[in-house]
Amino acid sequence: MNDSSGSQRQHVNGEHKQLHFLGSPTLNNGPKHRPLTPMRRFRGIVCVGTILSTSFLLIVYIAPVTTFIVRLFSVHYSRKITSFLFAMWLSLWPFLFEKINRTKVVFSGENVPPAKRVLLFANHRTEVDWMYLWNLAFRKGQLGYIKYILKSSLMKIPVLSWAFHLFEFIPVERKWEIDERIIQNRLSKFKNPRDPLWLAVFPEGTDYTEEKCIKSQEYAAEHGLPVLENVLLPKTKGFITCLQELRSSLDAVYDVTMAYKHGQPDFLDNVYGIDPSEVHIHIRTVELKNIPTSEDEVADWMIERFRQKDQLLSDFTIQGHFPEGGAEGDISTLKCLANFFAIVSLTGTFLYFTLFSSVWFKIYVVVSCAYLTFVTYYSIHPTELVSSLSAKKDLYKML
Repeated sequence: MNDSSGSQRQHVNGEHKQLHFLGSPTLNNGPKHRPLTPMRRFRGIVCVGTILSTSFLLIVYIAPVTTFIVRLFSVHYSRKITSFLFAMWLSLWPFLFEKINRTKVVFSGENVPPAKRVLLFANHRTEVDWMYLWNLAFRKGQLGYIKYILKSSLMKIPVLSWAFHLFEFIPVERKWEIDERIIQNRLSKFKNPRDPLWLAVFPEGTDYTEEKCIKSQEYAAEHGLPVLENVLLPKTKGFITCLQELRSSLDAVYDVTMAYKHGQPDFLDNVYGIDPSEVHIHIRTVELKNIPTSEDEVADWMIERFRQKDQLLSDFTIQGHFPEGGAEGDISTLKCLANFFAIVSLTGTFLYFTLFSSVWFKIYVVVSCAYLTFVTYYSIHPTELVSSLSAKKDLYKML
């Protein structure tokens, strides 16, 4: 999940740092935190198989109702219902990470309030950072409203592309002349303060590797920018556009820094629970009045925030934790189990209808799949019919 491509600004205060071509000391080079036993492999496959199969049935049966029929009458309630069901299903992932695989998630920094409209920016340590933001949103009761800017290539993944489209994620091409218009168009539909929104942006634009770090350091040295060791220089245009489009309706901006103990996990490490041993998430609230308004100043401000992230991660490597720990409590096992049984029961019912009930359910599934493929391919979100009719009536009165 990535921010769109953009420029890397010069640092205004002229601060220079001696060049060190150092990769992160916590990259995966050694053995995993836990061994991959046959039981862990079997458990992981069963859990992910359950999560993905339930997502298919939920989308096929419910999405045409909530994202088409309901949306014709109210975009607000369409999003509200869809997000509620999305949150129930999405809670299966924190349940897998924290309760089944027993990965410890440690929060530090500020205990942020459960704001409804948030622009969140984070460093990008590994390919699964975005999944651990679910653990934060779950604790704040905003899990169903989290959205990402993602690579358009992910929209080619069967079934998941349906979900990305229905939940109104923002796919980008990594070409700013194209992406600017895409981001502006998508966010123009999210300015209603009644619609909760947690938009997560990764300004580095890609996950951290030693090779990318070296290239970033070379660029920084050539352009008089801070030379960073644990993060890449942020690409700022995507964040600036998001801020400009949403600023008047935002409740908060969260600065999130993520780190992992023992090793940087990939997707399968998460699934099997073999890495990491701990996920550390440091959160700071940024008041909107403290964020500049001009593009150049915001770009310099963002680079300074990433310089601070770099220092936080350097201290984390030495101390093993971020400062100001203990900001969040544990997730509720009872709530996770209730969501799990609700989702399994619901999708079990859908599966029974599909396989053993009337042929009309099979026809519904086929038509739903065709509809979902069509609207995803052409990036169609139905407009609110009632408001359109009202607008036409007003126009006729004016004429």
